[in-house]
Amino acid sequence: MKKEDCIFCKLANGDIPTATIFEDDDFRVFLDAGPASRGHALIVPKEHYANLYELPDELAMKAFLLAKKLITKLTPVFKADGYNVIQNNGSAAGQTVFHFHMHLIPRYVGDDAGFGWKEHELDDGTRDEILELVKGIYL
Repeated sequence: MKKEDCIFCKLANGDIPTATIFEDDDFRVFLDAGPASRGHALIVPKEHYANLYELPDELAMKAFLLAKKLITKLTPVFKADGYNVIQNNGSAAGQTVFHFHMHLIPRYVGDDAGFGWKEHELDDGTRDEILELVKGIYL
């Protein structure tokens, strides 16, 4: 199902032109219009899913396998020193377009793409509290 007012639905389905680097029945991969680095691309499903929580398991597996295959092929093409594969879920996590997508960001020594977070120490009490909270979660 596509969402009429979703920009990524329109991009993924070719209603709006993109710099497409890969396409199959389920996904379109295109260069990000506001790249963090040279070669920054997005993996976007053609059907609308707001985030990873909504994405069917089969497509989630396919998206991550596609990411692996693409960065393996693209690393030497872009002469990248590494890759960030980033996927955000919800505003608090940095998601700004509410259509599932994965960022493939080539990284270069000395680039200023700058992703990270402030590290905190995991103290024994917090660790034990978290372990108690997740005890019994079965997949």
